Amino acid sequence: MSSVKTEIHVLSSDISPEEYLHMGAAMIRKLNIPTHRTLNLRFGSRKLEVQVTPLPRSSKNVLRMTESIADSLGLAHGDILRIRYDVRTKTITLGPVIGVMLPSMSDSLDRPFGNVTAFCKELHGASLNYGGLVYFFTPDGIAESDVDGLRYASQRFKRMRFPIPDIVYNRLTTRRLENKDSVQQFFLHVKSRHNGYVFNEKFLDKNDVFSALAREPAIRRLLPESHLFTKYEQLNNMCKRYGCVFLKPVTGSLGKGIIRVSRQGDRIVCQFASVNGSLRKTYPSLQKAFPTIKSKVQGKRYLIQQGLALITVQDRPVDFRALVQKNQRNIWSITSIVGRIANSQSFVSNVARGGKLCAARLALMQSNLPTHLAASVYVTLKKAALDIAQVLDHEMPYHFAELGIDLAVDTTGRVWLLEVNSKPSKMDGTPLSVGKIRPSVKKMLLYSRALSGM
Repeated sequence: MSSVKTEIHVLSSDISPEEYLHMGAAMIRKLNIPTHRTLNLRFGSRKLEVQVTPLPRSSKNVLRMTESIADSLGLAHGDILRIRYDVRTKTITLGPVIGVMLPSMSDSLDRPFGNVTAFCKELHGASLNYGGLVYFFTPDGIAESDVDGLRYASQRFKRMRFPIPDIVYNRLTTRRLENKDSVQQFFLHVKSRHNGYVFNEKFLDKNDVFSALAREPAIRRLLPESHLFTKYEQLNNMCKRYGCVFLKPVTGSLGKGIIRVSRQGDRIVCQFASVNGSLRKTYPSLQKAFPTIKSKVQGKRYLIQQGLALITVQDRPVDFRALVQKNQRNIWSITSIVGRIANSQSFVSNVARGGKLCAARLALMQSNLPTHLAASVYVTLKKAALDIAQVLDHEMPYHFAELGIDLAVDTTGRVWLLEVNSKPSKMDGTPLSVGKIRPSVKKMLLYSRALSGM
């Protein structure tokens, strides 16, 4: 069933019967929509009865509706949507309706979503290019039959009530919010009652990810040895085997809580990731270090992982973040790969910890990796990221449309997986100029359109 792009024009309810939609004659013919008879209009979860009347030929793909209809749908003058008609059910469908779930919003309509406000405006700009309504809401905005949220229109954010969307793009940043009963019930409601979709629907558990990937022989070579951390003997054996190990919170992100344990001569050096860099402590033995380590991990699930001799740029470790997304053909594709160089005060490279971003190829060329390996390693990074995304998509019982895949390269040029993030940051260092739509945002809009059949 084909769809076309249409521009919404809002009329005063005084000059048109409320139930009428006025459409360009060419669009009516193309979609084979009958006129002057009662039809169904569907927009997200909202359903109305309408009649269609043609506009002059010159109006082309214009759809005029009354203020009352527009307000009930959360639409504004100038919106660009996709439209299709199903002759069997006599239903006109507009969309797609994309609801972006964010953790919080402020009362300020200038920057209601803090440092991701620019990203929200960018999503709106992409909807004007490719068609669709994008609105933004928090768990507090969820209701039984609609959603209270914000949309961007006429250079400002406006609070409105919206239909339950065709697509929910989950951008919650804490497991606490994501696991709320109201949020989980809403996700189920979207999928089961409205045949909608929720993507990036769950934070990933590091142990689950590595267990799933280990089932695929082709991926196993990318995985450093990793286990759920349970006792001192395990730590001792891993330190003897590798000289350096990492302890990582299974449900952690942004480098929080990571501990690096290494042998330097006859001493044990522990580095603890902190807000201001890392805290370094030296101990005469692993036994002496263990009480401090135990106090840090007590009551939490940690992964113990083989340490790697990473390539460096100016003596600082570097790793790589690949953004992998599904495109409009439901195929995983590489959107970007960047190098992340740790700052001088930290052993983790996350930008939130002061890491510096640079182009992946440049990072490889400037590193201590032999120059002749740089080009082939870059190709391997891309292939590894795609393979990992495809395997996780097959093995994990959740819907993901984008993954941030963190990879490392050791001094021999071998590529390793560090971790997979189901909520990759939208602050990738790309300047957000007015009107600019990044490839990652374009891809998300086109994938949402494909999911909704628009």
